[in-house]
Amino acid sequence: MAVWAVAFAVFVWLVGVPTSDPLTAFGWLWLATIGWRNYLPWREHLLFLRDWGPVALLLVIYNVSRGAADELFAPHVHPLIDADVAMFGWLTDGKIPTVWLQEHLWTKEVPWWEVILTLVYTSHFLAVPTVAVVLWLRNRGLSYRFLRRWITLSVAGLITYFLYPAAPPWWAYKFGYLPDEVLRFSTRGLDVIGLHGAGNTLNALQVHQSNPVAAMPSLHTAYAMMAVAFFLPMVRKRWWPLLLAYPLTMTFTLVYTGEHYVIDVLVGWLYVAGTFALVSLAERWWARRKGTLSYPGDSAT
Repeated sequence: MAVWAVAFAVFVWLVGVPTSDPLTAFGWLWLATIGWRNYLPWREHLLFLRDWGPVALLLVIYNVSRGAADELFAPHVHPLIDADVAMFGWLTDGKIPTVWLQEHLWTKEVPWWEVILTLVYTSHFLAVPTVAVVLWLRNRGLSYRFLRRWITLSVAGLITYFLYPAAPPWWAYKFGYLPDEVLRFSTRGLDVIGLHGAGNTLNALQVHQSNPVAAMPSLHTAYAMMAVAFFLPMVRKRWWPLLLAYPLTMTFTLVYTGEHYVIDVLVGWLYVAGTFALVSLAERWWARRKGTLSYPGDSAT
């Protein structure tokens, strides 16, 4: 496992966080499972490819489709601006929260806490796959439940991107929809800690491979909330504030750095709630149909 950790650290330092290619991300996770359970025969390690190969392929299709999701309709801009002003204008002098935060917090020199924000932003690309794989190692039933919610949430977000393309704050300023300047700097904290390759990879992903008008719902915050909400019923409530700090920090990061409006975040959380409700109903229906009391594929609910 130590060999894997060193190799992955070198990869991130030289190439960057594996964000643009799910196959690369799952390749590293597969190697991690091999390093963690190196005492098992190879046929056990190949089970990972059987279970996660289709998932990785689906994510590749998702990434390709997401990049083309802005070709059917013109992007929506003003409704998102109006929503944020309506909610917070009384506190931000009639400006969207992104502009107000940047006016009060942004400095040319990167502060130490912005490094944390960048790491939180970057975690989006690995957190959910890592949680899913760890669950797969510990409890296959729980991992399948988690996976069903992850795929359903992703599909719901993708459909919305096709039907309702929405521009983020940095895009609205760039094309003249916002009079106040909005900077986009979600990755600059990586340079402070020497991860120039990782920063360059993320910047290239943002410019060349992502859909610039796929702001609503914010799957950054939706994934973070999903990863936390899945475990809330399993832990004591005294730990809830610690767990919820992750999606809340992700929210602040995205709004502050110009990536999303607050309305994008709130809609993302609604998608999480809807996904959990829909998938839970489907699981209970399937369990009743099979004459069991547990969730399908899970012996511990």
